Amino acid sequence: MEFWLPIIFVSVMGIALLAYVILDGYDLGIGMLLPLANEKEKDSMIAAIGPFWDANETWIVLGIGVLLIAFPQAHGIVLTSLYIPVTIMLFGLILRGVAFDFRVKAGDNKRKLWNQLFFVGSLTASVAQGWMLGDYITGLGDGLINTLFALLIAITLPALYVMLGASWLLIKSSDELLNKAVRWARVALLPMGIALLLVSIATPIVSTEIAEKWFTLPNAIGLLPIPLTCGFCFLGIGWMLGRNDLIHDGHGWVVFAGLAIICLMAALGLAYSIYPWIILGQLTIFESASATASLEFALVGVLLTVPMIVAYTLFVYWIFRGKAQGLSYE
Repeated sequence: MEFWLPIIFVSVMGIALLAYVILDGYDLGIGMLLPLANEKEKDSMIAAIGPFWDANETWIVLGIGVLLIAFPQAHGIVLTSLYIPVTIMLFGLILRGVAFDFRVKAGDNKRKLWNQLFFVGSLTASVAQGWMLGDYITGLGDGLINTLFALLIAITLPALYVMLGASWLLIKSSDELLNKAVRWARVALLPMGIALLLVSIATPIVSTEIAEKWFTLPNAIGLLPIPLTCGFCFLGIGWMLGRNDLIHDGHGWVVFAGLAIICLMAALGLAYSIYPWIILGQLTIFESASATASLEFALVGVLLTVPMIVAYTLFVYWIFRGKAQGLSYE
């Protein structure tokens, strides 16, 4: 049990952060797409995320909470190194939350301002999260190459979020907004693909540990299904976006599912690449884990809370399934 507890907790943390990227990713993506819509469409876009966005952010709280409880030493190093981008991200998320509520309560003359602030908050949080991910993959280093890599991820993650946001609108929107979402997704697909490809090329360049895992046998063979699956999903998404008839018939969810699979494959590749490190080149999950007794106690809480979060999330998505309805300000 002493061996498996750190693995269990790091798996829970990884799953929570992956869920956050996919679920809150489309929230942030719709926020970044907001300026491209007219006023009526903006209301429909907000309605498409309104019932879900609070629940979606629960996953990042769970992930960071697990990091604090199960790997306190790593938590201190990570948050100390990423203090500035974490602060910027929190400002962005707070601005999003305030703008989300105030745009409903404000008069027509102020709604434009809050829409703009909602976009700014979404973009700020997305870029900060990308920077944090890039810095983390490089082992929280300070060199020029590490900084450039973090910048690359800071550009890449918003592109993925925009694609997730557009694909969510394929599920929740109708009429002209649905047509616009298809066009947005078509425009965003290639930049997202190029950005992810550049990240895949740059990752082994900035990390010799990851390069050794990627390009040595039999590891390379074991990793081969990941890029093949991502390539297949990318082509499938491109084909699907060319079939307006299928999307209007209610099959837009296929695009979102393809993006979710790409996110899953990327997460599995990252997990394999850095294991057993929790901070690449500095700390393993076993070195930074809390005492076994503490992990056993915390495991009880995890076994209680995680199923509750999953059940609540599924319940919300089931209740608010179907197309989003327009907002009312009465």
